[in-house]
Amino acid sequence: MNLAQQFQEIFTVASLVSLLTLSVLEIVLGIDNIIFVSIVAGKLPRVQQRRARTIGLLLALVMRIVLLCGIAFLAHLRAPLFYIINNSPYLVFSDPGQTVFAFTIRDLVLFAGGIFLLYKTTLEIHNKMVGGSDEVMSKAKLTVNAAIMQIVLIDILFSFDTILTAIGLVNNVPIMILAVIIGMIIMIAFSGKVSDFIHSSPGINMLALVFLIIIGMLLILQSFHQEIQKEYVYFVMGFVFVVELVNMRLKKNKSGDKEKP
Repeated sequence: MNLAQQFQEIFTVASLVSLLTLSVLEIVLGIDNIIFVSIVAGKLPRVQQRRARTIGLLLALVMRIVLLCGIAFLAHLRAPLFYIINNSPYLVFSDPGQTVFAFTIRDLVLFAGGIFLLYKTTLEIHNKMVGGSDEVMSKAKLTVNAAIMQIVLIDILFSFDTILTAIGLVNNVPIMILAVIIGMIIMIAFSGKVSDFIHSSPGINMLALVFLIIIGMLLILQSFHQEIQKEYVYFVMGFVFVVELVNMRLKKNKSGDKEKP
């Protein structure tokens, strides 16, 4: 089916259902992405945060569309790059025809991304635990360009599995591109509110950082073909998030009672 025929099929019932499904998928799987964006942008001066989030996510959108247009390249990411033979420390670059562990480009990207996410998040937690002075914190501030670059890189990392999942669900490229655009528009629209909420409470901020550490560990496990459903992580973190909200509410009520004569 050529591109013109794919565009003609966009407005069929089946295509609209697929578009809705993929859009929801983009939004749900973008939770970890928007949290990281909020953490990175939060290290910038207030007046520069919105600019960094918007430019970074728009550039990430362009990269996602480029990846979608190169479906053949994406499929190649799952092709074995090298093998490890059981009970052998040697790498083999052609299929040895026996039980092996095969590394793909996707595995290497996920592993590197997981390490990067663990490093950045652990460093952020360390800075908060140390509770450095304003001078120390100012040294930790990013430039706008550095923040944008980190947002784009981490979005590309998070988009791999989302795009590969979309390819498995739909074979219409325009629908996938529309879903990515819709998901990104929603991320840009709500990224500011999410960022303000995360940085409004130390407990919520730390919870977001812990969530990113878990996501980094999941990425590393995925690189070794240990698949763990993110839905379980989302459920647990959602439960802890609700508990933290209740705790914040109780603290607010207690402080209000103390202020009463």
